[in-house]
Amino acid sequence: MLIAIPAETQANERRVAATPETVKKMVAAGFDVRVQQGAGQGSMIDDAEYEAAGASIRPDFGSTCADADLVLKVQAPDGDELAVMKRGAIVVAMFAPHANPWLDRYLGQGLTCMALELIPRISRAQGMDVLSSQANIAGYKAVLLATEHYPRYFPMLMTAAGTVQPARVLVLGAGVAGLQAIATARRLGAVVEAFDVRAATREQVESLGAKFIQLEGVDAEDERGYARELTDEEKERLDVLVADRTASADIVITTAQIPGRRAPELVRPETVERMRRGSVIVDLAAASGGNCRLTEPDRVVVHQDVTLVGITNVPSLMAADASMLFARNVWNFVQLLVRDQGVIDSGVDDEIVTASMLCREGDWLKPEFRQEGTS
Repeated sequence: MLIAIPAETQANERRVAATPETVKKMVAAGFDVRVQQGAGQGSMIDDAEYEAAGASIRPDFGSTCADADLVLKVQAPDGDELAVMKRGAIVVAMFAPHANPWLDRYLGQGLTCMALELIPRISRAQGMDVLSSQANIAGYKAVLLATEHYPRYFPMLMTAAGTVQPARVLVLGAGVAGLQAIATARRLGAVVEAFDVRAATREQVESLGAKFIQLEGVDAEDERGYARELTDEEKERLDVLVADRTASADIVITTAQIPGRRAPELVRPETVERMRRGSVIVDLAAASGGNCRLTEPDRVVVHQDVTLVGITNVPSLMAADASMLFARNVWNFVQLLVRDQGVIDSGVDDEIVTASMLCREGDWLKPEFRQEGTS
């Protein structure tokens, strides 16, 4: 069977779904592997490295994927890519099923689509969890982006000229990205506070040396471990709490997102206007509307001397390591589909495969992500 790894075409996407390390494992497992020329360029991987791992290099998407049985991507295929893909192929990627406009086209071509972001959060699936591996990178890089735009030191410094006070960092959301942001800011010497609507995150936040800020009497964690949407009364209380803590912070890292919905507004414009001159907000929810209304996707804007960073694909800024981790996640997942040496079976009876499968050979399996008339 043939596995194809094409180059990504989405704007600002530098990652790749397989590395020479994972290609070598695919070849050892009995698969033929094709890689599109230049697919690894953004991740600092030369075509020669893929060839040395056992892959063949093809010049374009069509010659790479036209007869592939399994296509591995970072982002879901778009209309132009679908036009040249083999009918009935298996595609493993991040499909953004809540907002993907090509769902009916996947069905029309009889594709079997595996959405990596739907892999369940169970212990057996940790090695396949692309959301966590990429969020970890985003949290780390968010702090470095803040240092780039913040006009002061992060740590306290005692010098002959006097003492420099440490930066005060507020992290909104203590998921994977938030926890890594806390750890990174602490390593740089900042004083860190963190807020999350899930009370269970307190121990993790405090273990990293940050102060935990809690909305008293509220624990908004759903059955999957994600944050649920707050009630109107809870939102009012949250606005007051966040406004007070944000106004006294130098750096704010926002990470709050709700799958399938617009990101909740946590930092209001009037709160931004209360912040100290030179303060920075890094909004990791920029791709889903932003946690601040003033955030502009893929732009750095300044509002009354406060800088707002709205990069929508932060992991891609660290594409070399992001691709290495993503590729390992993907290969760990693909191994669930391997029936025999060099043979893939999408019909395996496995809860992880079932949870991630959007459609199989023209049959739609996740009605919550598709409405009649989508195209």
